Amino acid sequence: MLRKRIYKADVPFPYHMTEDGNSRVHVSNVLLDAINREIVDCTLCPRLNEYRNSVARIKTRRFRDEAYWGKPLTGFGDPSARILVVGLAPAAHGGNRTGRMFTGDSSGEFLASSLYRVGHASQPTSLSAHDGLTLKDVYITAVVRCAPPANKPLPSELENCSRYLQRELDALRNIRVIVCLGAVAFYQITKLTGCGRKKFSHLAITECGKYMVIASYHPSRRNTQTRLLTAEMLDEVFLTADQLVHRRSEVAEPS
Repeated sequence: MLRKRIYKADVPFPYHMTEDGNSRVHVSNVLLDAINREIVDCTLCPRLNEYRNSVARIKTRRFRDEAYWGKPLTGFGDPSARILVVGLAPAAHGGNRTGRMFTGDSSGEFLASSLYRVGHASQPTSLSAHDGLTLKDVYITAVVRCAPPANKPLPSELENCSRYLQRELDALRNIRVIVCLGAVAFYQITKLTGCGRKKFSHLAITECGKYMVIASYHPSRRNTQTRLLTAEMLDEVFLTADQLVHRRSEVAEPS
């Protein structure tokens, strides 16, 4: 039986799914709760703090009547997931507004619709933290937790945030496959998992210790509008991830 855990704050906070009776998942929940509290309170990067707060205060015209989250973002999804999706950072008027990764912007819509088509999401849209979206066998996070100016985090900011990504990897004990959306996410993951710097190319598969890492173009508006990344291409990424998960599971649990 599944129950939905809702985190409450001054605006909606991301949730994840909890599976009753599963001690392994319970441990993941406890660890993720601790990580998430630290992420939300993080002030390690002055430039990101200033920019994130400025965006939340000034807003943009179409969202001027909404309360912005305006804090660092945690990951969200299924704590028993075998697939981890890693993006770059929250969008200034997407996740930084809604309080949930890949939510409230075109990238989130493109990602959610793909996850829905391949059976990992309960709905094809990602509009707000309270929209009812749930994920199955997938957890979503990012290499940077605050919206960076011009979507370009500094090396020091990537380094500061890497501690949270590493701890999420440790907490999510069932992860077998990591899908990296964009080159920066790919380079950070291969670095954290001890693979060193590998060449990025769409749908490239790299074995990094216990993980299989898949590189994908990021579902940014520019990439999707220019058709550098199509819906079919992203679906193929997640179908490949499913195939790799089953292969890794068969190796880990021989009949």
